[in-house]
Amino acid sequence: MPVPILFLADLPAPAMATWTSALAAALPDDAILAWTGANDTQPPSALLADISVAVVANPPPGLLARLPALRLVQSSWAGVDGLLADPTLPPVTLARLIDPQLAADMAEAVLGHVLMLHRQVPAYRAQQAAACWQPLAQPRLAERRVTILGMGEMGQASAALLARTGFPVTGWSRSGRRVACSGVPVLAGADGLAIALAQADILVNLLPLTVQTHGLLDRAALARLPRGAGLINAGRGAHVVTTDLVAALDSGQVGHAVLDVFPQEPLPQHDPLWHHPGVTITPHVAAPTDPHSAARAIAANIARWHAGQPLAGVVDRAAGY
Repeated sequence: MPVPILFLADLPAPAMATWTSALAAALPDDAILAWTGANDTQPPSALLADISVAVVANPPPGLLARLPALRLVQSSWAGVDGLLADPTLPPVTLARLIDPQLAADMAEAVLGHVLMLHRQVPAYRAQQAAACWQPLAQPRLAERRVTILGMGEMGQASAALLARTGFPVTGWSRSGRRVACSGVPVLAGADGLAIALAQADILVNLLPLTVQTHGLLDRAALARLPRGAGLINAGRGAHVVTTDLVAALDSGQVGHAVLDVFPQEPLPQHDPLWHHPGVTITPHVAAPTDPHSAARAIAANIARWHAGQPLAGVVDRAAGY
């Protein structure tokens, strides 16, 4: 008899249909029950009472607490800060998405943005607007130091690709856990962060959002960067204190910032970041989750769950990731 698995997601209808189809294809022996949280589409109460596994994407707060048999919550996103913000989240096993495709896509985006800053595209774009023909001195790849904050799956993939390209790369891990990333030194702790910032010609933030990392990139942190450094934020918007970043951009302490994530998304049209000459904005697209590859990774984790094997991406709620 098929095992019922709840897909609980607050997504537009086309995305909901794509995800449901991808999960059904990846879990052919299970029955996928899709629910947006709306009462008019609620599965029968008898089925909800039997749900032990829920796959979630932006689930409305409070709904998971209504599943008495729930034992596993599998996020379809790599980040779980939104889930952990729900005070009614049941004390069951929680796993975040571990998808190699997601890490590869993030590494590609990071490399693209780093190369854009390295080759001084923002400066040339400003010169074009002013009809100014002025070649700039161009450092070599080996002279442009890159620091990555956050050495999880995405950070390691990004560090490895940048290092293969020829950039000198340093990583920083807040947890201090041992990271095996060939040729990339990884620092940790407050002292390690100070060193990592001081040698970052380009700083890439890929940290998870936790109580400890909220507002980490503030005035003091930005002041530790070499003057004119570039910043790429593809972690979470709340990592950066926006007013401090704007002040650093205006003073020249930060040369240019590429921002893919924001405290409020979509970024409001009236937000001054849209028109700041020192900012490049992308709409949270550095590593969009692919439903088909994600569904396969989720299916593999659920298979481990049924087999009593260790899961990938189990969240430490105290740490926040």
